[in-house]
Amino acid sequence: MAESITIKKVYDELKDLKQDITFIKKHMFDPDTIMTIEEGKRFEQAMKELKEGKTTGLSELKKELGF
Repeated sequence: MAESITIKKVYDELKDLKQDITFIKKHMFDPDTIMTIEEGKRFEQAMKELKEGKTTGLSELKKELGF
């Protein structure tokens, strides 16, 4: 009888852990999707330069590099 109680406790504990893991997976975020303040500033600067036409297109860059 003691063995079945131990197995039940282990089963219940595993069930609880599974629920915890499911919760964590649903609420976990990808740290790569969050920008630092510095990254945000660089992104805004790059977008400004793109809108102002100050960037080099890929095809032009390939020509400059000899590809």
